[in-house]
Amino acid sequence: MTIKLGVSLPQTTDYDLATDITDAARTAEKIGYDSVWAFERVLLPHDQSGAHGLYGVPDLPWPALYGIVSDPLITLAMAAAVTSRVELGTGVLVAPLHLPVKLAKTLASLDHSSRGRVIAGLGSGWSVDEFAATAPRPIAERGAALDEFLDVAAAVWGPNPVAVNTGRYRIDPADVNPKPARPMPVYLAGSNRTAFRRIARRADGWLPTGISSAETVAGLAQIRQLAEEEGRDPAQIRCVYQIGLVAPLVEVPEGDRKPFTGSAGQLAADIAELAEGGVDHVYATLPYVVRDRNEYYDRLAEFHASVRETVA
Repeated sequence: MTIKLGVSLPQTTDYDLATDITDAARTAEKIGYDSVWAFERVLLPHDQSGAHGLYGVPDLPWPALYGIVSDPLITLAMAAAVTSRVELGTGVLVAPLHLPVKLAKTLASLDHSSRGRVIAGLGSGWSVDEFAATAPRPIAERGAALDEFLDVAAAVWGPNPVAVNTGRYRIDPADVNPKPARPMPVYLAGSNRTAFRRIARRADGWLPTGISSAETVAGLAQIRQLAEEEGRDPAQIRCVYQIGLVAPLVEVPEGDRKPFTGSAGQLAADIAELAEGGVDHVYATLPYVVRDRNEYYDRLAEFHASVRETVA
């Protein structure tokens, strides 16, 4: 039973972005983590009523920490510059908020310059405010926009000359460089049948969060079955689970404990269940459940040690 272990980088207001991103990346690599991760938030709307709510849920408040979030690709470029081994994951990057050719080239540049360490974790998005501010296509077309990006990226990351015409974007035969240093793994978020079918058809893996170990294992099995129906080897479909921490790493009585809550040791037991079910990579959003940077570094070491005592 083996599993890769990652951790989110500090990107928000509680940290000094000028120093803590690079310090955290160096420290995570030194401790032995396999990956570091960054997420995307463009803005924090003042009006959070109705459709402006978190995840599009009417009136659901956004976390205050979304008020300042560093750009995920800048964050990972900073991490890449001070590390040599850890993988660099986006969890998640909202592809439809970006111009497809520019995003594909930026990801390729990051992967090339980091010598093949990027994991492109992508989602279709949910914020009507972020779509209104930046997206080339309306939120109602977010699924089509994600597919369009995947089409463009496949061309841009492939051999020269690149030629692609989506009907909206066109590259006549041209050289587009640099190329990724390796076939860049693409992981897609989502938990409905449409998302599962998209992953099965054209992604390298699934990036779930907020569900139990049992639900994750069942979902992965379903995606792999769909991949087989698409003529793919189901074993090629991998899974990176995001442990979206919501509380400090403190022991919780087992009878009251929800999945992926409690102490580092209790989280390690949940991770072991994922590993037994075929999940081969997890990462935790550790920076957002600690009091300060000192506790972050303490918990960084503690969490890694607890998981490695339980899961190889």
